[in-house]
Amino acid sequence: MIHLESEGISLLIDTSHRGLPRALYWGSSLGELDDREAAETARALARQTPPATLDSAWETTLLPLEGDGWSGRPGIQVRRDGVLLRPRWEVVQLKSAASSLHVEARDATSGLTLDVGLEIAAGGVVWCTGALRHDGVEDAVFEVEWIEPTLPVPSSTTHVTSLDGRWSREKRPAESQIPPGSTVRQSRRGRPGHDAATFFALSEGAPQWDRGRVWLTHAAWSADTTYRVDRLTESLTLLGSGELLRPGEIVLQRGEEYRSPAVAFVFSDAGLDGLAHRVHTWLRGRPQHPRSPRPFTLNTWEAVYFDQDPRELERLADVAAEVGVERFVLDDGWFAGRRDDTTSLGDWTVDTTVWPDGLRPLADRVHGLGMQFGLWFEPEMISLDSDLARRHPDWLLHDPRHLEHDASLSWRSQYVLDLANPDAYAYIRDRIDALIDEIGIDYIKWDHNRDLIESVHDGRPGTHVQTQAVYRLIRELKESHASLEVESCSSGGARTDLAILDVCDRVWGSDSNDPVERQDIQRWTGLLVPPELVGAHVGPAQSHSSGRVTSLGMRMATSLMGSAGLEWNILTCSAEERDAIAGFASAYKELRPLIHSSVVAHPAMRDPAWRVTTFLHPDGREAVVIAATVSGLEDARAERLRIDGLDPNRLFRVAMRTEFGELVAGWNIPGWMNEEGVRLSGRVLAQAGLQLPVLWPMQAIVLHIRSEE
Repeated sequence: MIHLESEGISLLIDTSHRGLPRALYWGSSLGELDDREAAETARALARQTPPATLDSAWETTLLPLEGDGWSGRPGIQVRRDGVLLRPRWEVVQLKSAASSLHVEARDATSGLTLDVGLEIAAGGVVWCTGALRHDGVEDAVFEVEWIEPTLPVPSSTTHVTSLDGRWSREKRPAESQIPPGSTVRQSRRGRPGHDAATFFALSEGAPQWDRGRVWLTHAAWSADTTYRVDRLTESLTLLGSGELLRPGEIVLQRGEEYRSPAVAFVFSDAGLDGLAHRVHTWLRGRPQHPRSPRPFTLNTWEAVYFDQDPRELERLADVAAEVGVERFVLDDGWFAGRRDDTTSLGDWTVDTTVWPDGLRPLADRVHGLGMQFGLWFEPEMISLDSDLARRHPDWLLHDPRHLEHDASLSWRSQYVLDLANPDAYAYIRDRIDALIDEIGIDYIKWDHNRDLIESVHDGRPGTHVQTQAVYRLIRELKESHASLEVESCSSGGARTDLAILDVCDRVWGSDSNDPVERQDIQRWTGLLVPPELVGAHVGPAQSHSSGRVTSLGMRMATSLMGSAGLEWNILTCSAEERDAIAGFASAYKELRPLIHSSVVAHPAMRDPAWRVTTFLHPDGREAVVIAATVSGLEDARAERLRIDGLDPNRLFRVAMRTEFGELVAGWNIPGWMNEEGVRLSGRVLAQAGLQLPVLWPMQAIVLHIRSEE
């Protein structure tokens, strides 16, 4: 028996039988177990007695197969010459430490070697990795269909939760009872997609944010994925995920290897917020995690769209600096011929008819104003109406018949550039690299505005190699330019996974800046991604995606929940609006050290109109609370808000931050909501709480809770 234990998490692994190791338990720490106690624990958890024949239900391995007595979805599936392979894995090497396990196994008949790794990393996130290597006979060819690591969860789990959505309404929760049998959700868009499952989370009863046991899996992969739960009558429930491969996509010749994406397994006995805290802890512990304050950003898309005028944009930069902007990003429309979205992707040369002196003067002006300069690219895409496509039609990542017979399969008038083609890759890398130096680019907004349809590279499905090439390209550019930061945007939040965050410094949460939609988008994106990595901007009063009109205070308070900024032509703002924006920028800079290192929580509220998010200092000595309404409240007296996590023995001052607007309420404004606020202990705030006001729909307040000691 091997007991892996760290960060409050235990994995109990049985390696005493033939074949791959068997996970007997995954969950809260079991404490220190000596060999005897580990063996006794395993004996207490096991169902069968010797000889463990099929009718006595064998325990499942990390990659269960039919040959293991498993009748659910196989954990690994491989074909040889079109025929399903039936491996018998024999462990040839096993290395274990306090919190990690590495297993090398071999199938003698085929000569395939399988490597499986388990590690309990920072925050208690369990990472499972897998690799399959062809060490067999020279003329054998193996097709890998999938590798999907699994771990057991208790059969007391009743609900499975994942995500769904559409453009500008990403991250919509999808919750249901766990059905019997094997249940699978798959993405086939070549990117996760706005409707991506993103994870499978199993819970005992409907999941809650602030309480309950939850088990989650997430495949760290920025393309097609499979999420699976297996509920069979003779087994523990299995939870797993992995990359979805098209038939023929991964074919191994002798000496070749397929390394599957890493899969995260996360357990919490403190509800969804507990899951988020574990993942945020892991992300924040990475060496590449951004350490500098996240800049207050202005992006020009909703300010000017394609109508780029150098003088107007210089004026916009001047006013941006005046209100406190720290990063100025020029969006789509700067390159040759790009007056709309039907043309020129791939021709990454500055349009001299619009920018006769190039972009360097604007970048110099931005830098001279004390701001960083960012530029929009969509490196993975190509327009047929482009010089690049005319020179290299063979560089498209499509079935050749796609263009001949199915030109309507374009998406936003664009196609995909085959970055797994070494020449195409080198061209894009060199163009972006040269522009970074030529213009003085500090930041790239890296967009990805279409699904991959019938991706073909060298006659095979090309999504896997394309995705690997994207990771490699971003890494190479950042290695060449040490201070460069990259934001992943995919027509909003269609690519917000932990793998893209391995190479990028921020994700764009959604193309919707409607704060009503954004309250839930931010909440569910935040289940994996901490606030400092999620772009959230203030747009105009009327949202360009929904048409909804909201107050400036609501928009600013919602932006504060992430990496804040503006998506707005503030040249059109009144003096009062500019003053309010300047106050917001100042408040953001003051509060971001707390918010961007906080433990994020969502107190339980009975009324479905409330959206309350708390950002707690890890030491419990400070907090920011954003309380918003997305519709009318049910009762004439609002609820009391209890705030957990503060030091119970400290005295705190609770006050509204007036930078987010004066309190607008229908009636019943509590007496404590004035300039003085109220002074309460952490214990009182957790137990008795605060009386909330009856806010009108689509309003928000920001509370700052500071220790008086």
